[in-house]
Amino acid sequence: MKNIKIISSFIVAFLFFVPTLIAQGDFITAKEFSTLIKDKNTKVISAQKLKNYQTSHITGSVHVYHKDLYKKSGPDGVLLSTSALASYFGKKGISNTNTIIIYDDGKNKYSSRVYWVLRYLGAKNVKLLHKDMKEWRSARIPLTKSVTKIKPTTFTPSINKSIFVNAAWVKSHLKDANVVIIDARHSTEYNGTSEKPVSKGHIPGAVNIEWKKMITESGTLKSKEELKKIFAAAGVTSGKTIVVYCATSVRAGIEYVVLKSVLKFPNVKVYDGAYNEWESLGYPLEK
Repeated sequence: MKNIKIISSFIVAFLFFVPTLIAQGDFITAKEFSTLIKDKNTKVISAQKLKNYQTSHITGSVHVYHKDLYKKSGPDGVLLSTSALASYFGKKGISNTNTIIIYDDGKNKYSSRVYWVLRYLGAKNVKLLHKDMKEWRSARIPLTKSVTKIKPTTFTPSINKSIFVNAAWVKSHLKDANVVIIDARHSTEYNGTSEKPVSKGHIPGAVNIEWKKMITESGTLKSKEELKKIFAAAGVTSGKTIVVYCATSVRAGIEYVVLKSVLKFPNVKVYDGAYNEWESLGYPLEK
């Protein structure tokens, strides 16, 4: 009987503790979401694929898919102009002054990309919500199929240059001992053996830390201690300037959030043009 009580107490304590595992930096829990959503200044973005948004989404959320934010010509994944992006978010009813909460289909890949774009445009208060259906049910987060009615607003951009680098910057810092470049792609893309997508290798000197290492099998964020060990093992420390890229910078987004918001590394940037642009420019690659 005593053992049963001990086990029961442990289970209750564990269940109570689990939500705090993902309440790290700008990652919030369903319970925190339920509080924030009561504020009229809070806006919710669903970064799901459209078919999933049409099936079910958080009531009141607007749909923003990362591919809508890119230029239609040139290397895949390059962002629209600042004015075009500001216009896009304004038409979606999103202002730079809102508290913005983003979620996606479950692994924070798409939501982190939109998060970085909004941070780059100067939005100050942006959060990420894990898609954990057990937590969502517990917090009674309302879901619907109905498309949200949008009231357009004005998004006034204030570009945050400190979190962005271009190809020229990366090329000029390839031999800079104070810069660490992270390739967030799968190892086969990194070493140039991937057939789909085709990859010729990686930016010279880049270390490979795949984005999936940030999350558990269920898609939730790993603990701060686990994340710190992953980067430390690759020689990524807080005293360096860190640049993250992948093929289109979608996968780079979650590593940016982890490094900047969770681990509090002071100087983290995304090479937005990423591998696709780098390769199209004919810049050097290595395997």
